[in-house]
Amino acid sequence: MQPVDYTTLTAACSELRATWVPGRAEQVYQRDRYTIAIALRTLNGRGWLTICWHPQAARICIGDPPPRVPDTFTFSDQLRHQLGGFALIAIETIAPWERVLDLQFAKRPGEAPTWHLYVEIIGKYSNLILTDADNLIVTTAHQVSNQQSTVRTIQTGQPYELPPALTGTSPSLTEPYQSWQERVSLIPGAVAHQLLKSYRGLSPTLARSMVQAAGLDPKQSTETLEESDWQNLFQRWQQWLQTLLNVSNLSTANRQPSNLQPSNLQPSNLQPSNLQPVNLGQKATLREQPVNLGQKATLREQPVNLQPANLGQKATLREQPANLKPANLFQPGWTNQGYTVMDWGIVKPAENIQTLLNSYYTNQFNQHEFARLHNQLTQKLNNNLRKLRQKASSFKERLQQSDQADQSREKADLLMAYLQDWQPGMKSITLPDFETNQPVKIPLNPEKNAVQNAQALYKRHQKLKRTRDAVEPLLKEVQEEIQYLEQVEASLTQLNTYNTLDDLQTLQEIREELIGQGYLEASAQRSRNLSDVSQPYRYQTPSGFELLIGRNNRQNDQLTFRTAGDYDLWFHTQEIAGSHVLLRLEPGTVADPADLQFAADLAAYNSRGCQSEQVPVVYTKPKYVYKPKGAKPGMAIYKHEQILWGRPDQGRHYLMASVSTQKM
Repeated sequence: MQPVDYTTLTAACSELRATWVPGRAEQVYQRDRYTIAIALRTLNGRGWLTICWHPQAARICIGDPPPRVPDTFTFSDQLRHQLGGFALIAIETIAPWERVLDLQFAKRPGEAPTWHLYVEIIGKYSNLILTDADNLIVTTAHQVSNQQSTVRTIQTGQPYELPPALTGTSPSLTEPYQSWQERVSLIPGAVAHQLLKSYRGLSPTLARSMVQAAGLDPKQSTETLEESDWQNLFQRWQQWLQTLLNVSNLSTANRQPSNLQPSNLQPSNLQPSNLQPVNLGQKATLREQPVNLGQKATLREQPVNLQPANLGQKATLREQPANLKPANLFQPGWTNQGYTVMDWGIVKPAENIQTLLNSYYTNQFNQHEFARLHNQLTQKLNNNLRKLRQKASSFKERLQQSDQADQSREKADLLMAYLQDWQPGMKSITLPDFETNQPVKIPLNPEKNAVQNAQALYKRHQKLKRTRDAVEPLLKEVQEEIQYLEQVEASLTQLNTYNTLDDLQTLQEIREELIGQGYLEASAQRSRNLSDVSQPYRYQTPSGFELLIGRNNRQNDQLTFRTAGDYDLWFHTQEIAGSHVLLRLEPGTVADPADLQFAADLAAYNSRGCQSEQVPVVYTKPKYVYKPKGAKPGMAIYKHEQILWGRPDQGRHYLMASVSTQKM
C-alpha cells in the first residue's frame, strides 16, 4: 500500500485550506479503531474530513459519509465533546519537511485557537492528539508510556512534544546543480535509492516516479548516468521543489488578513527582509504587521525550508500569479503502481486530490478486509465441515452395526430351538438355519447357559433397533447441515477475488448469515460496516433476456421467493450445491434453446461442480420451487423439473467475455 508522503500531504492540505477552511465541526464519528470523520460545514456545503492513523495508510482527506450504525468508541466521544461547534480555522505544518499537521479550532474564525488537533502521519508511529490552548494533551488515539518508548511519551495531561526530528539534508531550490549531483552520486548505487538516502522529504514512490519521468530506470546505477541524464533528472527535481514553493507562497497569501487592500501593499512595506523567517527551525512570523489588524497574522510553524529565503527567491505578494490555485499546482492521477499528485506517469487523471486519496485508500482497505474476511470464513467453514463429516461417518457406522439387529434375533431363535444341543462350557455352537439349512455359528458366553445367551442376543437386538431409530434422524440433520455449509462454501469459492465494493458487501452478508445461524460469534466491534445490500450477477442471454445469479444465500432467497415472476425460469445444479439462477421472461416470450443452455452453463460454473466437464442442471417454473418449513437460508426443493447438461468451461468463457465487454 502506497503511504502518504510529504508531497501528497502538502497537496491534500492545499486543497483543504482552499475549500474547507474555515469550517464548523458539526459531528465526529469514528469508523474503526484507526479512522475518524469530522463533519465540516462551510458556506459552500458539508463534507466529512477523514483522518486516519493506520500504520500503513495514515492520511487526511475529504471522504465518504460514515455508515448509519452506532459509534461506540470512547476517543470519538472525547473529540465530539471538545470540538463540537468549534470552527476549523487553520491547517498548519509544525516543522520543516515533517508529516505533522496542526488543525486549529476556535469558537469562530479570527479568534485565537482553543484546541489543537495534531495529526501525525509517520508510518507505524502515526497518531492523533488533541491538546488545549496551552498544548497540554487532552486525549490521544494511542497513548505511549515510558515503558513503550524512552524517546517520546504521549500521555494525557502532559505537554505535547514534537516527534523526534529527522536527520538528513533538506532539499533546497537554491542548491546548485553541481552540488546536487555530487551529493547524489557520492556513493554508487541505484539512482532512486541514492535520492532517498541523500535527502529528506522524499518517499520511495516519489523518487521512483521522478526518475522514471526523467526517462531513467530507478534501479540504474549512478555510475552509468550520462550528463544529459543528470540534467533531465535535475529538471524534475527542480520541478518538484518549485511546485512545493508555489504551494507555500499560495498558503502564505491566503493567510494574509482580508482587510489588506492592494494600496497598502507598497514595496516599502514588503521588503524581503521583512518576510524572512526569524531563525531556521523556529516559528516564522511576519514582522511589521499593520497595527489596525483585528486578528493575528502569524505563520504558525511553517515548513521553514520551503519559505522564499530558503529556496533562493524573494517572495512579495505582487509576484503571485492571479490564477495560482491548488488545482493548478498539482496534477493528481492514477499510475500503474498507485497514484501521484505530480504529472509523472499518469494513466488516468483524477478529479481532485481528495477524491484520489479517498478512492485509493478505501479500495485498498476493502481489498484487505475482503482477503481477511474471506480467509476467516473459509477456515471456519472448513473446520465445521470436517467435524460434521466425521460425525456423519460415525453415525453411518452405528447404522451399519444396527443392520445386525435381525441377525441377533435369528441367532437367539436358533439357540432357543436347539437347547438340547448346548453343553456347559461351550464358547460357540453351530446350528442349521431355519430357511436355508446352512450352518450358522453362534458365539456363546461359557459362563452362561443356553437360555441366558439367548436372552443376551435378544437384548442386543432391541438395543441395535433403538440405535437405528435414534441415529437416523441425527444423521439426516447432520447431512442437511453439511448440505447447507457446502452451499455457503460454493458461494465463497466463486467469490475468491475482490473487484468491486459489491464483492465485499456480498462477503459481509455471508458473515452475517453465519452469525445468525450460530456458526460465528458476533464481535463487539465489526469493522467497516456497509449499509447497502449486495446485488446478484446480471448477464444477457443470446436473445437479450436478463439472467440473474445469486452470489450468497440471501440473494438466492431473494431471487427465488421475491424477484421471480410467473413467466420466469429457475435453474439449479441437480443435487449439487450452487447458486440460484433466474432467467427473466416477459409475458408471451419463449426462451430459445441457446438461452436455456446459456443459463445452464452459468449455473454449472457457479456451483461446486465447476471443475467438472458437464454438470446436470434442472430448471422449472418458480411456482414449483418451495422452501421447507424451518429450512436454512438458500435451501429449496422443487418439482416438475427438466434437466440440461451445463458446461462449466463454457460458463467461464461467458464470464470472461462479459468482463472484457464491460472494460471496453
